[in-house]
Amino acid sequence: MIRVLLVDDHPVVRRGLRAMVDDLAELEAVGEASDGAQALRVLAELAERGTRPDVVLMDLQMGTGMHGVEATRRITALPDPPAVLILTTYSTDADILAAVEAGATGYLLKDALPEDVVAAVQAAARGETVLAPPVAARLLGRVRAGRPTLSPREGQILRLLAEGLANRQISKRLFISEATVKTHLVHIYDKLGVDSRTAAIAAGLSSGLIRPV
Repeated sequence: MIRVLLVDDHPVVRRGLRAMVDDLAELEAVGEASDGAQALRVLAELAERGTRPDVVLMDLQMGTGMHGVEATRRITALPDPPAVLILTTYSTDADILAAVEAGATGYLLKDALPEDVVAAVQAAARGETVLAPPVAARLLGRVRAGRPTLSPREGQILRLLAEGLANRQISKRLFISEATVKTHLVHIYDKLGVDSRTAAIAAGLSSGLIRPV
């Protein structure tokens, strides 16, 4: 039996996913959450009862709640974490890379057939990587293009730059010192071949490392 936690901010989507899971004898939905923060709480509650999901089926953008990338990062940092399988409508390079860098086992799009989603859940439970064909093609394209690659922390800082945050605000958001932020910026500028915040944001957007805010 593969235990699945469903995470999506749309109740109708969660209901459809639960119906799909409940229709199969080999899958069991052990919980639902409307955003990443609630997913972490549900995981903690399940752990207290001695239950551990095998797979978390995770959306990426969930309203004003904790988004899927941050939730994935926190879940995969847990002791003996479940596999995280992204199921989303977003397929930009920035979304895909952020999810993969956060530790996602797989990345599917919501136009996937139900049987493909089920097969992906089963594969994720076995520890296999699952990528929708368009997602795999994008990742392969990035490799072939030789585009710059930022570390997860550098990508996080670049996204915060794009949101208009100053160094002090970034340091408070990420719980790191301003000096550390500046060090990361030096590395980001070097990798992108730029010398200013504005140029870094422009380069990040043009290369698909970040999405337009």
